[in-house]
Amino acid sequence: MTALAAPMPGGLDPDRDEAREWAERELADPAYDAAEPTLIDRIARTIADFFTDLLTPRGDLEWSPVLAVAAVVLAIGLVVAAVLIWGRPRLAHRTAERSALLFGEAESRSAAELRAAAASHAAAGEWDAAVVVRFRALARGLEERGVLEAPPGTTAQGLARRAVPAFPPEEAALHDAARAFDDVRYLRRPGTAELYAAVAALDERLARTVPTREAVGA
Repeated sequence: MTALAAPMPGGLDPDRDEAREWAERELADPAYDAAEPTLIDRIARTIADFFTDLLTPRGDLEWSPVLAVAAVVLAIGLVVAAVLIWGRPRLAHRTAERSALLFGEAESRSAAELRAAAASHAAAGEWDAAVVVRFRALARGLEERGVLEAPPGTTAQGLARRAVPAFPPEEAALHDAARAFDDVRYLRRPGTAELYAAVAALDERLARTVPTREAVGA
């Protein structure tokens, strides 16, 4: 800090305006800015005050080292839990954005919308469209739940293989549904009520089943 400004010659005291001017000039000195705490200093002080307050006994309560460590571990656990709980929907949202293409075609509808569309095709006897759209609904449903991703280039059989680790008992049904999709979509084989019923039943079972393990990004 710099020395205070020297008094007026002859020992005269400054009037009010002169005193304010001297004070403003003195406080404008860069040395005062250097002495101000930085943002990092304030954050560190806040954290230190928090832990000091946390570990300071109040009344008859005495903190043991074990209890103090437990409190810190609990706080960290709460942060991790919050990330797992609230971070997950954001991940599902990003997955849906990346997978705007399903099996080579633009598809922005949700699983619920695709299921409704497939049901409409089935009610009209349009079994080709019903089978294809219902398998797309199955894939979109797995994406929305965060079970797996279906990025551009994913085939029906590729999606079935990725879903098997999450639903092992459904391995055969998954590959059968993917084969039905390929037969109708690419080989131009006619869809049937039976094929549609099989794909729809599988989709419904998967929607009710908790996966045995998550395969995000697999």
